[in-house]
Amino acid sequence: MKRNPKFTRLAWLSLLIPLAACKAEVLLPAGDVAARERDLLVSSTLLMLLIIVPVMALTVWFAWKYRERNRDAEYRPDWDHSTKLEFVIWAAPLLIIISLGALTWVGTHLLDPYRPLDRISKDQPAPREMQPLRVEVVALDWKWLFIYPEQGIASVNQMAVPVDRPVEFTLTSSSVMNAFYIPAMAGMVYAMPGMQTKLHGVFNNPGEYKGIASHYSGHGFSGMHFKALATDQAGFDAWIAKAREAGGTLDRPRYLELEAPSENVPPMTFAEVDPQLYPRIVNMCVEPGKICMAEMMALDAQGGTGLAGTMNVTALTYDKHQRRGARAPVLGWKPFQVASFCTPEEAALMFGNMPDVVPERADMTPLRGLAMTPPQPFRLTHENDVTLLEAAESGAARNF
Repeated sequence: MKRNPKFTRLAWLSLLIPLAACKAEVLLPAGDVAARERDLLVSSTLLMLLIIVPVMALTVWFAWKYRERNRDAEYRPDWDHSTKLEFVIWAAPLLIIISLGALTWVGTHLLDPYRPLDRISKDQPAPREMQPLRVEVVALDWKWLFIYPEQGIASVNQMAVPVDRPVEFTLTSSSVMNAFYIPAMAGMVYAMPGMQTKLHGVFNNPGEYKGIASHYSGHGFSGMHFKALATDQAGFDAWIAKAREAGGTLDRPRYLELEAPSENVPPMTFAEVDPQLYPRIVNMCVEPGKICMAEMMALDAQGGTGLAGTMNVTALTYDKHQRRGARAPVLGWKPFQVASFCTPEEAALMFGNMPDVVPERADMTPLRGLAMTPPQPFRLTHENDVTLLEAAESGAARNF
């Protein structure tokens, strides 16, 4: 059957049009870190192609030369060894693997997400006096929260940074592990509940870029993306001023509302932020009266609170169920374990099943915020809470 040249050209064009419409941010980055990662990716690919291309070419050549109809091809059924071929077959891949390993080892250490940036761009080193912009990031269900501790504001599903200024991201998650990724700026890094990770990056070109969650985290995952705005210092200051003018306060009660699962949340900002909020998110103690991980570890280091302090300890929620709206049931007393924060009725029922425990011995003194140090004064409004500032003033707090 004779092919139609016009049809063939249309078929190729139909394949190229979608590719032309794509914006390859990984290969066309807007920041120095992403550019160096792109260079590492391209260099590694080219090194591997030094083996792949000859092997594919030789495969086609051998198939053509030793085809059935080629009666002139040399036939050597007893041939089984060639020192020269063995040398080439083993030496070439070995050299490439050594080169690839050295390149990857050096590149990945230079691009360690925890490593502060030593340069703004290829031709511009980072001045020693330049401080990076600090941004605290929280992966929620299913949205991104950005806290600017130095500016005292916060935003949801949008962030802005000045160009040619290093940015230090500090990341955590509220319920499940997620992955923070701005392809045009820097590499991907995980955000995990109860833990803190870091990422350093910089934008060299102004513009609006897309940030995504590159780790599946539930049915709202497809809408968990945000806008990353890179602008000059004046534009960044204007964005901060606009957020302050919009009003709104992100305190602990408002955060607990925001933390509830929601999808396709439009961008929003908050003019004020509780400066203790992010440390409490990391330590999983935003809820009133809940013990913080840092405090629990400090108490454990001192020998623990004993049975008398059991009723004063709210269990840390590591699983996704309570964070996503379902309260964990109280199943009764289990040795060395508190299933959930108990109401007085639940406490009476639990301790009623334990004949050796006297409820009156329970220490109901509020937790003092041990091992938690606030970045600046901030008074909480809950009646039974003791602020971390008061704990620090009492000499009970330590850095964590």
